[in-house]
Formats: sequence, C-alpha cells, structure tokens
Amino acid sequence: MANPRPLDLNNVQGDILEGLGKKNEAFFFFQIKAGQASPFREDLRSFIPLITTTTEAKKFHQCIREGKKEAAKQGKPFPMIENSGVNISFSQKGLVALGITDNIGDDVFKQGMLADASGLGDDLSDWDADFKKEIHAVIIVTANSTSVLERTLDHIKSIFRVGHKDTTIQEVTRLLGQTRPGAEDGHEHFGFNDGLSQPAVKDVDAGVTSEPGEKPVRQGVILLGREGDDGLLIPGQPLKSVTRPSWALDGSFLAFRYLKQLVPEFDSFLEANALPVPRIRAPGDPTGAELLGARLVGRWKSGAPIDLTPIRDNPAFATREDFRFDPANQERCPFAAHVRKTNPRSDLDKLGGTEIRRIIRRGIAFGPEVTTEEKKAKKSSSNEKLERGLLFTCYQSNLGNGFHFMQESWANNNQFPPKTAATPPVPAPGIDPIIGVGIGTPRQMVGTSPDISKSNQELDFTAKWVIPRGGEYFFSPSISALKNTFAAHSGHSEL
Repeated sequence: MANPRPLDLNNVQGDILEGLGKKNEAFFFFQIKAGQASPFREDLRSFIPLITTTTEAKKFHQCIREGKKEAAKQGKPFPMIENSGVNISFSQKGLVALGITDNIGDDVFKQGMLADASGLGDDLSDWDADFKKEIHAVIIVTANSTSVLERTLDHIKSIFRVGHKDTTIQEVTRLLGQTRPGAEDGHEHFGFNDGLSQPAVKDVDAGVTSEPGEKPVRQGVILLGREGDDGLLIPGQPLKSVTRPSWALDGSFLAFRYLKQLVPEFDSFLEANALPVPRIRAPGDPTGAELLGARLVGRWKSGAPIDLTPIRDNPAFATREDFRFDPANQERCPFAAHVRKTNPRSDLDKLGGTEIRRIIRRGIAFGPEVTTEEKKAKKSSSNEKLERGLLFTCYQSNLGNGFHFMQESWANNNQFPPKTAATPPVPAPGIDPIIGVGIGTPRQMVGTSPDISKSNQELDFTAKWVIPRGGEYFFSPSISALKNTFAAHSGHSEL
C-alpha cells in the first residue's frame, strides 16, 4: 500500500483508536451458516450503519468530559447519558466463510488462537469448549446500562434474524463484562487500576504524549497500511516485509482473551509471602502483602508506578507515566514485574526501542465480587456463576509484533529483559508473575524485595492466578472495507 489516502477517523471502527464508552460490554461470537454467505452480506449492509466510528467515540468521550466539568462547577451530580457502541471483527475462518481469499499478511491471524495456544503457553484443558469451536466473527456491544445493552443486542439479532429459520448466523457463545462497583471502577479483580500506559497515536491523540522519552507511535503500529506497518520483526533477523490487500487499509488485528482470575488464591499467596516493611511506620505505609503485590505487578493498586514510589502507594501518581526504568538494576521495580515485562521502556533503548511492540488495550472485568465464603476459604468457588476475570482485548497492525510476541517472548521468557550489561551481573529476571507461563522452566521471578541488600532475591511459585479460558484472533475492518469487500456481492474487493 503506497501513499495511502489521509486517515479519516470516520472510516475506523471506534474501539481501535478511541475505545467505546462502556460500563457494560457484550461479546457476541457467531458462525456464518453454511451456504448463507450471500444473504449474510445483505444483512451486513443493514448492520453497518450501527457501527460506531472513531469520530463518534471521540465525540461521546468529549461530551462526558465537558458534562462532568460543568456539573462540578455547578456542584451537581453528573447525570448518566444513555449510550451504546457497536463494532464487528472477523476471524480467518470468517474470511474463508465469506469467500475472501486474499492473504491479509499475518501468519498468527491466519492460524487462529486455538492453533497458537501452545505458543502462548495455554493449557487447552482449561479452555471453554465453545472456544474450541469454529468462530467466524464477534460483534462487540457496549453500553452504560444492562437495559441499553440488551436493547442494542436485540436490535442486532433482529437484523440477522436470529431465532428465525432464515437467520444467516448461529451464535457460538456470548460473554458479558462490566466495570466493577464503586471505588473499584476501572480496576481489574486483583484490585489494580487497569488500562494505564496506552500509547498515543501520531496525529490522532492531539496533545497526548505516551511517555517521557517516547514519541507517539506511528499510525501503522496500530492500523494496517499506514506509516509504521513495516513488517514482522523477529529479534536477530532482518525485518520481514508484509503485503496487505488494498481493502485492509485502516483495519486492525484484535486479540481476544477470556481470562479467569483466581483472586482469593492470589491474595492468599501475597499474605503467605508478605515482604517486611520499614520498621518506622508512617501513615500510608503498606502491609507486607500489599508491598509484594505492587512488586509483582509493578504498580500499586491505585495505578501509581513503583518505579516512582517504591515503598508506599501514592494515588496522586496514579496516572503519571514519567518513568523509564533503570536498565542496570531492579531495586525500584523488578525486571520481571508485569508492567515491565509487557512495556519494558528504556530496557530496550539500545535494542531499537518498543514502538513496534506497542498495543492498544480495551479490556473489561467480568463476574461478581469475591464472596465472604471465598475469602474465608482462601479459594475460588467451583460455581461457574461466581467465576470472575478479565475479557482482554488489544489492537495492533501485526500480531507477530504485538500480542503474540509479548506473551511468548516477553511474559513467558525467564531471560527477558536481557541483562548482559547490568553491573554487577544479575540473575535471569524470571517470568511475568501475573500472565507468564514457565514453559520447561520453574515459575519464578527475581527482585521481589525493595531492600537493596535483597534486590536479587528469588521468589518461587507454582500456582497460576490467571487461567486462559479461550480466545481468538480477529480482523477489524474499516467502514469502507465492510461496505465494499465484506458486504459486497462477492468475496473480492471492489475498491
């Protein structure tokens, strides 16, 4: 794709670059019924006007910001604004079902997540049976209330005539997420502020900086066919160029993960391995369990990075990103801490930086709060209705550079980040303690203690607190691609 037309945010689905406004979210996974590709395209043409664009998502968030500001001036509560958002994405099997035979240029997407499970370190015995079935597409619906969510879903199902003999699709499964209540809004179930440190995108996020020392990422890191969509980068190998079909311009690859969290077990582990805290107690000092949790994640529950405030939480630092990590030591933040593993910042400055690995995350919690019985037993209930976790989604232009690489080569790699230049030499960092899988190696991490004399202390653990229950790779087309390729009378682009 040479010299693509200027980016039009009306042509990009809203969840990619802005995020759909949400308190509630539904993921509707479905198959296109055999022999129904042409009627499905007809239905898709009726569905496309419902799709929320980036421009519309930005306008909604701006309306919320201005409304809250005005309400605060008047000393009044800000009223809930009724809203819904809708996006759609297709798997490789979905492209095949529609007769779209163009190679979209991503081998990870082409094979699908079920085939990629071993590379990610997943145990397929943990996967929900529905995610072992063929999934062709997912419709994402967001809303500020369950009633609006259900009303929007019903409208969508009526377009595709779900429940009638002439329907063109078959539901595979549906997952529902919701933000957590009260002060936990925006926090995942382990209690940590989620969705921080998103990359700013060049000429899209005006006035926003990603992090000090980091320029906004080029549009092609997230969108196909744009500047920065340069190819597949495998360390130690030349950049492998990729070829995109013209209709793929301004689309993005979506990685979806259905992640169960074992919250009572995680909390119990922190208590059993609590770190010593300073002898002189002061207001705001953490418990030993809180200190260990912050070391494992790399942030306090407020979101404050431990690289800026290593001994105690400081909620005023919750949204601060002015830290880069010291590549030579882990006294302030362990090399293997979750946030350092998944965004190593200056650890990779001498190896080309992290731009090509950046992703935009759009997750939401699911499931109820931990019950009193679970807290007492220090064990998650076996009742599936009490299952909780994270419906994780992220966008990028190349899964082999983004999500897949991050999980396989960073989170699961006990040798990452590389520390050959550290003085004095330090042990291997260990795996990511939150999402890492120790394939063929012990599950361990180094640097759990902020005590300088114990900064290379190892912590061994065998339990996993995040259990992948399934997922899939999807492609989120532009609005024009949906109209001219996906909803066209043939599977070939009409651009």
